[in-house]
Amino acid sequence: MSELRPYPFAALITRMFGELEAYDRIFDLPARKFFLGSESHDLSVRFHDQVASSPLGPAAGPQSQMAQNIVLSWLGGCRILELKTVQILDELEIPRPCIDMQTVGFNVEWSQELKLEQSLEEYVKGAMLVEMLRASGKLDLAADFGSVIYDMSVGYDLAGIQNPRVLEFIRGMQDAGDCIEHLRSQIPDEFAHFRDLDYPRKLSNTLTLSTFHGCPPDEIEGIIDFLLRQTGLNCIVKLNPTLLGKDEARHLLNDALGYEDLIIPDSAFDQDTTWEQAQGLVERLGQTADQLGLGFGVKFTNTLIVENHRSFFPAEEKQMYLSGQPLHVLAMHLVRKFRRRFEDRYPISFSAGIDRPNFADAVGLGLVPVTVCSDLLRPGGYGRAESYFRNLTKRMDDCGAADLDEWILRGFGNAPAALDRALAEHEGDTEDVRARCHRGLASPGRGTLAKAAGPLFESWLSHARLLNTESYVSSLAHEPRYAQAGNVKVPRKIGSHLELFDCITCDKCVPVCPNDANFTFTVPATQIPVTRLRPSANGWSTESTETISIEMKHQIANFADFCNECGNCDIFCPEDGGPYVVKPRFFGSLADWNKFAVLDGFFLEQTSQGDTIHGRFEGSGYYLERRGSLASRYSGPGFVVQLDSTSREPEVEAFEPADAIDGTVDLTYLTILELVRDAVWHSDEINYLSALYRT
Repeated sequence: MSELRPYPFAALITRMFGELEAYDRIFDLPARKFFLGSESHDLSVRFHDQVASSPLGPAAGPQSQMAQNIVLSWLGGCRILELKTVQILDELEIPRPCIDMQTVGFNVEWSQELKLEQSLEEYVKGAMLVEMLRASGKLDLAADFGSVIYDMSVGYDLAGIQNPRVLEFIRGMQDAGDCIEHLRSQIPDEFAHFRDLDYPRKLSNTLTLSTFHGCPPDEIEGIIDFLLRQTGLNCIVKLNPTLLGKDEARHLLNDALGYEDLIIPDSAFDQDTTWEQAQGLVERLGQTADQLGLGFGVKFTNTLIVENHRSFFPAEEKQMYLSGQPLHVLAMHLVRKFRRRFEDRYPISFSAGIDRPNFADAVGLGLVPVTVCSDLLRPGGYGRAESYFRNLTKRMDDCGAADLDEWILRGFGNAPAALDRALAEHEGDTEDVRARCHRGLASPGRGTLAKAAGPLFESWLSHARLLNTESYVSSLAHEPRYAQAGNVKVPRKIGSHLELFDCITCDKCVPVCPNDANFTFTVPATQIPVTRLRPSANGWSTESTETISIEMKHQIANFADFCNECGNCDIFCPEDGGPYVVKPRFFGSLADWNKFAVLDGFFLEQTSQGDTIHGRFEGSGYYLERRGSLASRYSGPGFVVQLDSTSREPEVEAFEPADAIDGTVDLTYLTILELVRDAVWHSDEINYLSALYRT
């Protein structure tokens, strides 16, 4: 099993700008899928004491733990980025595979897969790359679409959060100056003009607490109280869907939505915070935050524990975590329940089954941020986010809303009723205000309603959020798109099996990878003879049997340093075998190539004397060395072959039959090593490997 590895900052910069220049894409996301704002729509929102240019963000999941994740989500239009949850236990062994998106969404993953110190550096790298893109002038960024907020996420208990290493991480997010200066010095000379940018030192002043399933309510309260008082952070507490209670949660999931095979175990409720307990801790923590002049809110929701009845995850995993479409319904019912109790007193962050059709609705409820995970793991990946904004802005245009406050008021048709409620709470003559507001509703335009309502606007807006929540949630459980019957279709398989080279090149595996570990490279169409040198009485004889054909326009590869073997590319690949298992795997270091000897793959090494490609096939190592203009050396189990520099004919230099495989020298791997080396290393293509060797 491989492990996530940080990637050199200089190489990230080289790849990012090189790819944009050569292919009009960044980290495999085509520029046509960027969302860089809208000059005719104000999509900004307030989050605690800051303003972000859009309410969308990645949830603290697999798409927000590496620097390239941050850049990709920003390019997709995300402006409140909930970074991957960190905790003191930063050497977890997570079951593999860990993500199952065949129908809705299941996972068995936890928090970050990097060391705390590495996570901090990844987040700073990502933020600096975003600033470079903004300053480069190479993107057509709307004038008001540059404000981004980085929301850190920590878990899972008070003792862990009070650990000096976690507190050091938090301080590093609050003042990233040392890390910025360390990285600034690594910017390549080609991009030296970015060394003088004023990168924001305060990367974050907000935190979303990830309280894992079964965390006691007094522990939750103690953590937030500590964070408010000791770190001065604005805080959001993520709560669990079990707050609905056994009866309502099971009714919605099993009866209303029809997911009869999904069983919520009693333990999920017995060990978790109850609704009554949640009300108390929200009240008390809200008061504490007010006293300290800080922001406090809640997030709905965490994933839902269900029994593991499938064969995808390892058998020892008795439970799995549900996300996606059914969780959307449960989480929205919790939003309504919370607002019926607390009205609009506390801001609500949201994450559960967000996708293109419902993003605009969630925004229309005044939820900030609206974060997404499961949908970005489907074909298209981060490119799916652009369609969220197309749908939102179209619906805004349809009702005459130019900003998101007006969308909240106009989008659900509840503005008149919300105005009546706001006026009923207002002392004094209100008829003039009522008349102005109704004229405003009849005259679309940015700021029209705010100007018409004056000091009454915030109350009007607040009541609209509450009424919109009732309107949206009332029929949600009866929407076919969330029901089990509407989510039974699995990704299509065509019956063929992946090989090292060639596939149907649908390229679905590239964007569905959470960490952008899969990439493409080009090998010229060719026929590779399956050739062996065999010892004979007269020396060596060449023996050829079949040939390996390479015909497709490009090949799929996997960068092991970014692959956590989550299995998601296997889910959506039409062929069997899994791209992350079968396709060429490249390591970023020789140490890792050696460490993970159970994995076939390649490492390309360059020195002042020449280059070497290390290849492992079926567990055996093969090596191709080239030293300047000298002939190459090809070696493997028990043999060394010298290749004539002109004829390329092999001459066996050393051979140890006792150690060799069946007494032959396999030259097929020699051809593969040459092809891979030249395609990935010596071509003009931009990828993670070529960027490494150009810096």
